[in-house]
Amino acid sequence: MVRALRQQLPDQALAYVADQAHVPYGPRSLEEVRAFSEEITRFLLSQGAALVVVACNTASAAALHPLRARFPEIPFVGMEPAVKPAVEQTHSGVVGVLATPATFQGALYASVVERFAQGVTVLQDTCPGLVKEIEAGRVQGTEARRILEKALRPMLAQGLDTVVLGCTHYPFVIPLIQEIIGAGVRVIDPAAAVARQTARLLGERGLAGGERTQPDRFWTTGDAREFAEQIETLIGDSDAQVGKLRF
Repeated sequence: MVRALRQQLPDQALAYVADQAHVPYGPRSLEEVRAFSEEITRFLLSQGAALVVVACNTASAAALHPLRARFPEIPFVGMEPAVKPAVEQTHSGVVGVLATPATFQGALYASVVERFAQGVTVLQDTCPGLVKEIEAGRVQGTEARRILEKALRPMLAQGLDTVVLGCTHYPFVIPLIQEIIGAGVRVIDPAAAVARQTARLLGERGLAGGERTQPDRFWTTGDAREFAEQIETLIGDSDAQVGKLRF
C-alpha cells in the first residue's frame, strides 16, 4: 500500500503505523481489531493526519464503519477484496479470494459478494501463516510457496482464472503467485485503486499537492530495528526512521 500511495501521491508525506505486536489480525476477534484500529487512528490524528487509510482488509472489515462513526470529521479510505473487478474480468466464472478469516467473516466482504458475485463461483482461502512469512521477508521462501500451492492448486483445478488479493501483505508475493498460477490467470491487487481514491478525497478537500515539508514517518508496536529492516527489504527504503509505539 505504501508503494501505491507514494506512486500516486509523490508529494504527500505519509504517517504509517505497523501494529506488529498484534498481527496477524486475521485470527483475532472483530472487537479486538476495532480497539486496535481506534487506538492507531487516535495516534495518527495526533500526528496531524488529515485522512486515514485503513490499509488492512481485516481492519477495514472489522472497524471501517465504527471508525467513520467515531470520527465523522475525518475521511477514511478502507480496503475491501476486489470482487467486483474480478467478476467483471473472469471468463471461466471462477474467482479465488485470498484473505484472512476475519475478512471473510466481516459484513463488508459478505456485502461485496452478495452485490457483485451473483452467478460466479467464489473460492476462498485464508493462507494460514503467509503473513508471518512475508513479515519475515521470506517472500520467495519454501514455506510461502507451500502455503500458496495449497491454496491455489485446488482453485486451479476448479477452473480459476482470476485471483483477488484480500490482504495488503499479499502483493509482496505476487511473483510467487504468478509462478504457481501461470500467465493465463489474472491477479488483482486493489492497492492502486485505494491510492487513487485517497488522491481523489485529498483533492476534494484541497489537501493534495503542494511541496512536501517533511519525510514519511513510520512507527511500529513491534521491534523498531526489525521493522526498519523490513521496510528496506520490502519497500526499498533504506533511510526510513522508525519510532516505537505501545498500545
